[in-house]
Amino acid sequence: MVEPESTGDAMIPKTRIFLIGVATLFLVVFIFMPLVCVFSSAFQKGIAYYGRALWEPHARAAIHLTLLTTLLVVPLNLVFGLAASWAIAKFEFKGKNFLTTLIDLPFSVSPVISGMVFVLLFGAQGFFGPFLMERGIKIIFAFPGIVLATIFVTFPLIARELIPLMQSQGKEEEEAALTLGANGFLTFLRITLPNIRWGLLYGVILCSARSMGEFGAVSVVSGHIRGVTNTIPLHVEILYNEYNLTAAFAVASLLVLVALLTLLVKSVMEMKTSREIHENPLLKEGGP
Repeated sequence: MVEPESTGDAMIPKTRIFLIGVATLFLVVFIFMPLVCVFSSAFQKGIAYYGRALWEPHARAAIHLTLLTTLLVVPLNLVFGLAASWAIAKFEFKGKNFLTTLIDLPFSVSPVISGMVFVLLFGAQGFFGPFLMERGIKIIFAFPGIVLATIFVTFPLIARELIPLMQSQGKEEEEAALTLGANGFLTFLRITLPNIRWGLLYGVILCSARSMGEFGAVSVVSGHIRGVTNTIPLHVEILYNEYNLTAAFAVASLLVLVALLTLLVKSVMEMKTSREIHENPLLKEGGP
């Protein structure tokens, strides 16, 4: 005799459907619809106008400055992220908790405030301002200030991606390699790096995307000099304020494409990691 389904069991499918519906509605309203609006507005006047908006001299200057900043910021953050995560995950030393707290500092400080800090340090009236002006060194309202501000808001991304990954992997393999006579560099190159390669790549992608899309800190230190110190987000703001909406959305679509590419690469890396773990159950997780 089949027993009647309990009330609790009957409620589970309804709850599941409700939660899936809420999540789907949220994604449609806050992600899918904005993406559709960006691209529909970008191509509102046709592909030719879209191309002209991206090839316009000020737009090209903004793209060039953004790419150049990213090419400088990401390698510097990569070196810092590897050094900090290796030190925190593999060694015990005084001040370890304090270093971890400092790495998280940009997450708790508004980007605008961080930009103001650099103005107070390196501006004409700042702490180092007179010293720099006497030697003709310009940081604020120039390229160096943009790089410094971008580094500050992005340097935790790679480290924060690698620290928990390295901690979960332990340090037995590194200790075994050192016992067998390998030096620190060879141990890192042959043992540590292969185990963290996917997490490292994901951290680099996140850092690159944030570098290209940073607005608050860069807006404070750039001076908004059109064609000179405007990055892509700042150029979009100027176009929008000028009511040149189609061109603004055209340039903004570049940042949206970067975000979508980031998600695509993340998905590919997760699939590769899952496949590796499935093929070799003894393999430690090395993905994001």
